Amino acid sequence: MVTIVGNVKPEDDYTHPLGPEENFNESVYFNFFDRAQNLGGFLRIGNRANEGHAEMTVIVYQPDGSALFNYKRPQITTNDGWDAGGLKVDVLVPGEKIRTTYDGSAVFLKDPREMREPSVAFKENPHKRLKLDLVHEGVGPIYGHVADEKSGNDFARAHYEQHMKVSGTLQIDDGPVVTLTGHGLRDHSWGPRYWQSTPSYRWITGNFGDDMGMVISIVGDRVGGVFHKGDKIVQIVDAKVDTGYEGNTNYHSTLKAKVKLADGTEHTVDGVVKGFIPLRNRRAGQFTHIGEGMTEYTLDGDRKGYGLSEYLDQVE
Repeated sequence: MVTIVGNVKPEDDYTHPLGPEENFNESVYFNFFDRAQNLGGFLRIGNRANEGHAEMTVIVYQPDGSALFNYKRPQITTNDGWDAGGLKVDVLVPGEKIRTTYDGSAVFLKDPREMREPSVAFKENPHKRLKLDLVHEGVGPIYGHVADEKSGNDFARAHYEQHMKVSGTLQIDDGPVVTLTGHGLRDHSWGPRYWQSTPSYRWITGNFGDDMGMVISIVGDRVGGVFHKGDKIVQIVDAKVDTGYEGNTNYHSTLKAKVKLADGTEHTVDGVVKGFIPLRNRRAGQFTHIGEGMTEYTLDGDRKGYGLSEYLDQVE
């Protein structure tokens, strides 16, 4: 029986009735990292049925710093499930076990930073066939909330996360089928969403094994997040994050986080970005930068882990 922290239910793993808002979005996100192979990535699909399309993203970071990437807006008309653009999500056991598959093309980026100009990157780099078949199984409690529709939140009104262990396969073109074993995090949210609704955030996720994971969340000036310790979720009550960047850019390359938890413990997390890709979202003349970094962490100077550090900023 899965442990739940908050007012989420296992059946919330399925899609929900389509809301009336034009920008109603129901999205699921799964990241995965095989530390032994220095390989990982994430898959995301968000249904925007009232706008007539989904948003589908897939990325696989390679050990040499290259990456395979795709983003599509396939047409959809309902919010009955997640199956568009080659990406499919199947709930095997609600609250506990999810399967994600992707079978489609991806642009091969020797230098993923070329995505700062997406149209050029897609046109001037080779495309490969990518097949992913992953099973994500919960290793910690589900934690999150379902807010009242009157909350006025335009960014993930209902939202929950769970640390996972991940197993599956990866194949590129007709190459060998690579077996993946590792950890990751899943995220599910629904309600109205615009990426421009928040000024900035730092979303730092990682796993150190079945028994330990973290999410450090800084949204504007609000600090939050949790540590997953065994079958318990411990809230972060304070966090300070210092970030190093690549030259004169907003591409983060290192981070040091000092966090205090509600149980009185404190932790230091040092992160080194092993693979980085800059993504962006544009709406009504606003340009949102989203930096995605596959990151190796060291917890308290000792324990190694992997995860994703995602930095969002609104750019003038």
